[in-house]
Amino acid sequence: QVQLVESGGGLVQAGGSLRLSCAASGRTFSSLTMGWFRQAPGKEREFVAAVAWSGSSTLYADSVKGRFTISRDNAKKMAYLQMNSLKPEDTALYYCAAVFLSVRTSGYDYWGQGTQVTVSL
Repeated sequence: QVQLVESGGGLVQAGGSLRLSCAASGRTFSSLTMGWFRQAPGKEREFVAAVAWSGSSTLYADSVKGRFTISRDNAKKMAYLQMNSLKPEDTALYYCAAVFLSVRTSGYDYWGQGTQVTVSL
């Protein structure tokens, strides 16, 4: 079993930055693909970014490419999402997710509770 806990959300002005963190516990972290998803009010949950177990392969949603960076530290069992040039449309509940499969945009098995990101004008 894998437990995930997100942190780092908050309120930021448009153009600002936030760094989300995801702490993992349980089974071997270094074997997991880690992902970030988000869900805005009234919308479906959507994929944001993912990083392979080695950190060598990443995927990004088109809407965040060039602004967000996903990374991981296997020694600390942590995953991160650095978010720059934030826009009001980035406002959402952000979830950390994990799966014991290759890097992907869907099909994750483990989920955190989410951390709220609010971007104001």
